[in-house]
Amino acid sequence: MKGWSDRWNRAKTKELRAADEVVAWLEQPAARRRLPPTLVHNDWRLDNMAVAADDPGRCVAVYDWDMCTVGDPFTDLGTLLSSWYEPGEPYEFLSPMPSRVAGLPDARRSDRALRPRAARRDVSTMPYYYVFGLFKMAGVVQQLYFRWKQGQTQDARMSGGEAVAEGLIGLAHDQHEPTRVVARVGAS
Repeated sequence: MKGWSDRWNRAKTKELRAADEVVAWLEQPAARRRLPPTLVHNDWRLDNMAVAADDPGRCVAVYDWDMCTVGDPFTDLGTLLSSWYEPGEPYEFLSPMPSRVAGLPDARRSDRALRPRAARRDVSTMPYYYVFGLFKMAGVVQQLYFRWKQGQTQDARMSGGEAVAEGLIGLAHDQHEPTRVVARVGAS
């Protein structure tokens, strides 16, 4: 978590109380359970994998391993869920997920399908990983905006990044309440 909060702090262009509160919550040891470390992709999304032509639910290849590390395996699931927006949801324009393609499930159905497979693991802390994924996504967007603002890139798409990052922080903040049922990851 420290690496991601450091990135956020280096790239922030204004103070956001909600960001400070999300970071404080994510840094609490009780917010999640420590799982045995595994190989973590760190950018696990459908646009970084190939699926079988005859079964879009079966992954046949994974791309873009440049951020791979060893860590908590649920962080990849949190990253996936935090970048998976359905039509009509806020920030759907950020979604690399082809949820509207025939044969691919939406985020909620995918989460329900994963639960039986994850039954041997305690998934009660999944909201933590969703909030962590939202925070990571906000940090990446904020970094891109910061680079644009500093003139390090001319990509005009980055001009609205500060507002998008603030919105993602708002989503994370709204979801970090321990008593709140996170719609995206369901009740544990």
